[in-house]
Amino acid sequence: MSTTVYVALGANLNKPVQQIHHAVLALKSIALNSEVTVSPLYRSVPMGDVEQPDYVNGVAQFNTDLEPLVLLDALQEIENTQGRVREVRWGPRTLDLDILLYGKQIIDELRLSVPHYGMKQRSFVLIPLADINQELVLPCNTELTSLITREMRAELVQI
Repeated sequence: MSTTVYVALGANLNKPVQQIHHAVLALKSIALNSEVTVSPLYRSVPMGDVEQPDYVNGVAQFNTDLEPLVLLDALQEIENTQGRVREVRWGPRTLDLDILLYGKQIIDELRLSVPHYGMKQRSFVLIPLADINQELVLPCNTELTSLITREMRAELVQI
């Protein structure tokens, strides 16, 4: 049985737009029928106190038959293949792939929390997610579009 998943895409090192395009090609290898829908890409200011370049962000949506932790492992393998190094929390990275939603499931495991813990406050997640599916309702029964503010829209620049 397949599940619709939404994955956040982010990069700010080594040609970030190109990094995301390569990641999308890799996602096609784990998506059913190699079909991946990708939002427009946006430029956003980094989170945290680490000095670093702006991010390029987007969201991908696809169907998969991979179980959540197997999907997480596959995404981390894509990150590693593209040079991801985990040194500093919220630090610069060649690629960041986060599972935002896995169907309507709520997952709370040591390695994986779904829905993604910070997604409701992050413009660089909510706006690209809405670009793909304006009718989306989160597992907590919150309508996605109800979370998006004017201030959030003003924060992002579409690339």
